[in-house]
Order: sequence, then C-alpha cells, then structure tokens
Amino acid sequence: MLRFTGLANQDRRRRLEEALLPTLVALLVALVCGELLILAHGESPAEVYRELLQGTWGNAYGLGQVLFKATTLTFTGLAVGLGLRAGLFNIGAESQLAAGGFAAALTGLALPSGTPALAAIPVCLLAAILGGGLVGAVPGVLKAKFGAHEVIVTIMLNFVVLAALNWVVVAHLHVPESVHTPEIHAGGLAKLSRIFPSFHGSAANLSLVVALLTVIGTAFVLFRTRFGFDLRAVGLQPDAAEYGGVRPSRIYLLALTFSGALAGLGGINSVLGYHGYYEDGFAGGAGFLGIAVALVGRNDPFGIALAALFFATLSQGGLAIHALVPRQMMEVLQAIVIIAVAASVPEVRRILRLARRPRPTIDRSSTASTAADGPAGPQEPGVNVSAGHGGSR
Repeated sequence: MLRFTGLANQDRRRRLEEALLPTLVALLVALVCGELLILAHGESPAEVYRELLQGTWGNAYGLGQVLFKATTLTFTGLAVGLGLRAGLFNIGAESQLAAGGFAAALTGLALPSGTPALAAIPVCLLAAILGGGLVGAVPGVLKAKFGAHEVIVTIMLNFVVLAALNWVVVAHLHVPESVHTPEIHAGGLAKLSRIFPSFHGSAANLSLVVALLTVIGTAFVLFRTRFGFDLRAVGLQPDAAEYGGVRPSRIYLLALTFSGALAGLGGINSVLGYHGYYEDGFAGGAGFLGIAVALVGRNDPFGIALAALFFATLSQGGLAIHALVPRQMMEVLQAIVIIAVAASVPEVRRILRLARRPRPTIDRSSTASTAADGPAGPQEPGVNVSAGHGGSR
C-alpha cells in the first residue's frame, strides 16, 4: 500500500513538472526578449515593467480591467482546451463567442422589463450556452458522421456565423447610426463596482463569478466523471478507447458541442455585464487568443484561468506603458510566449526524462570480492584458464 502511494505521488509530481516547467521557461524567455526590445527602444526595462504592474495590478481600475478581459479569455480558453483534451482543435471559438452573446442579447430583449433577475439571468445564460453550443455542434456532426476535419470546418464557420450576425444586426436590429442592438430589458449582470466601489469605472462584472464556477465545473467533469475519462482517452488514443467500449464519434460530437457552449457562455461578459447589448465585433479576437490561453495553460482548467490572467495583464499593460513604448510590444511578447511554450514542451520533457533515468549502480561488495579472487575470479578444480575458452584438458 505504501509503495502504491509512493508511486502515485511520483506520478503526480512528474505530471506537475511537465505541466509547469515549459510555461515557466516560456515566461522567462519572454521576459528576457521583452527586456531586449525595451532596451532597443531606448527605455529602462525596470521602469517599463514597473509601469505595467502599476497600471494593471497596482490600482483598482487596472485590476478591474484585467479581470474583465481575463473573464472572456477564460471561457474561450476552456473551450479550446476541452477540444484539445479530446484530440480536437476548435478554432471556432470566435464565432461561438459571438453566437452566445447574440443569443443572450435576443433573450434579454424578448423578456419583459419587469422580469426578476433570479429568473432572467439563468434564462439568458442558458441562451448563451445554446447559441454557442449550436455553432459548435455543426463541426461536431460533420466530424462524427463524415470525418470532416474540425479545423477546416470551424475556420470557415467563423466567417459564415460572423457575417450572418452582422447582417441580422445591421439590417434588422441595430440602433440608428450604430452597429449594436437596443439595450436588453432583463438579465443584466451587476458590475463589481456596485459591490466594491473602488472598482468604479472598470468593466469587471459578475460574469467573473460565472467564469470561476465554470472552471471548477469543467475540471470536475474532465477529471472526476466517466465522460471526462472517455473524452481524455479518445484524445490520447482513439483506437484503444474504441477497443475499450468508447465510441469516438460520440465523444467528438459532444466535445465540440460542449466546447462551443463554453465559448458561447463567454459572450455574457460583454453583453450582459458590460454593454447591456450585443455589438457587432465585440469579441475582438478573444476567441483566437483563447487558443494561446489553452496552450499556455496546458489544457488544464485552473492553468487556463491563470493563463487568462497573464494575457489579460499583457493586454491591459499595453495601455499602461503606451507613453514609454508602443503598446504593440505587448502583442509581440504574447507571440513570444506562445512560440516559447510550443518549442519548450518537447525539450523540457526530454530533459526531465534524462534526469529521471536511473543511473547504473556499482556493487562495491561484488567488486571487492572480484579483486580478492584475482582478475579471472574463483576457479574450479581441474579448470585451466589458459586454454583459450576456459575448457578442461
């Protein structure tokens, strides 16, 4: 029993090292490259990084903006990470995010203005889940039934869905001289400034709480349920999973549908929590950045939440340091982090395997015995060692 516990602890430590070390190496590489870029621009790296931290985590407004941006990135990162756990690359989080936000806005417009928040908010959340899940189910069905590659389908759906939503808003639902819908009647989420006045002016809202609950729920489903086990098994080895009784086609359909639902739920951050209406283009690339968040977070829900905070800090920090260096420098750092993570994962794993490889040990007692018996070792009576092959005459 003790031996089994020890092996389990070793395996847990090994997985933790392989999950954290590549990200830490990537962050170190990005930090060094950032310093070189800042020096090339003629500024002090220490001063720039100080302004970055002061403009993000050093004041309530900056922190609120970081939390607001991290909320959407958490949803899109979870969407991409869930697909990757199943061996699927969902690049359609951008359109799924927009579809979820649009569905939530339509529901908020359809509800009467006097609808209680306890009834309106869950209905709007469900609408966002269904909107994103419906878009995610399209590549899921095509993958499960016809073997269509999810990367191609989700990329093309981004253009189709975003163009369709643009047409609906501009042609039928927009407020004059704008590209957004009227304000929702019910289902809005309160901003954090109503609870914590120090966040006054920031866009952070109670979608953050929904994001945290979603992180916990996704982790539970992935690592504590039979469906999560089947999903991860298919992602690691679909043939072996099928031999064990799992239908990969079913997992593909459900994984892409749930992935789309997670991305769609992210639409509530802007629609229900900040603007109070759907605005064309509100996603702003958050769906695509969710790919980087999932990659840096190593497809772990809690790692994705931390990676979302990191990328949100860089995004907001670009505004804080704009007086010293161009804000595009933060986008360069984001790209460096992504490249460094992709490059460091196999190299770090190789180094860890070499470090864990057991080293050959020398039996000192056997060596001492051999030295005492002479170079040829102990001899049996009647055996002539000088006979070439050790045979007897």
